[in-house]
Amino acid sequence: MTHGSGAPNSSVSPLFFDDFSGPGLDRDSWNVAVPGEPVNDELQAYCDTEETVRMARPEDRIGGCNGALIIQPHYRPGFPAPGGRRFDFISGRINTRAKVEFTYGTLSARIMLPAGPGLWPAFWALGGAGPWPATGEIDVMENVGEPDWVSAALHGPGYSGETPFVNRMYFSNGDDASGWHVYAARWEPHSISFFVDGKVLYRATRPMVQYYGRWAYDNPKYLILNLAIGGTYPFKTNGIASPYRGLAEETARAITRDSVRMLVDWVRVDAL
Repeated sequence: MTHGSGAPNSSVSPLFFDDFSGPGLDRDSWNVAVPGEPVNDELQAYCDTEETVRMARPEDRIGGCNGALIIQPHYRPGFPAPGGRRFDFISGRINTRAKVEFTYGTLSARIMLPAGPGLWPAFWALGGAGPWPATGEIDVMENVGEPDWVSAALHGPGYSGETPFVNRMYFSNGDDASGWHVYAARWEPHSISFFVDGKVLYRATRPMVQYYGRWAYDNPKYLILNLAIGGTYPFKTNGIASPYRGLAEETARAITRDSVRMLVDWVRVDAL
């Protein structure tokens, strides 16, 4: 089932907008991240290659408006990552660090997620000037391959990792995360509200956060889109330990068949 508009409201000029309609990724706005070491016990190495990050061909768009971004993992046993470790999977992660950063606003993206236990796609924002979690993290959308729900969360000093600021939204019967949905967060000076297709998923206020630690959301943030494989969050959800931690065997086989993809129709940031 398809939800959310194929094109965002164009009546107001956004702070940032990308509908991925060009021949390649706009490198003036986006970086393709290649971290030296993965975090959260993830199983992939991120790569700057069209294998993992590319623009959709017309036959790939499946309901995209003018174009679409595809982030696709692949099985590459023994792949050497920066830092010397080897991984059996590669995938993609892009961000706007030092290119598109902003303080407050509405972050939104129209995304189609893959299904399969252990897949960990996310759309989020992170503060760039300092170490994590002191700079604050806004997880607009996360999923661990269970198609009936998505989650949103905040991480910061005193409330990172096992954060108390997390909630899930379960889709109604006949619908799931493998269809198109618009995921959004309205980031204000005293609250952050999360939405799926315009419906409120969760809201955290400054007093709620400050009960646990410092409010880390008055500083510039940048956008991130990625598709991780396995790791702590999937493992805590599905309990799968073999053949890979947090990754089901059937999901690993789907990656091997090159049949797993995350599609992003557009990304937008609007001022308050």
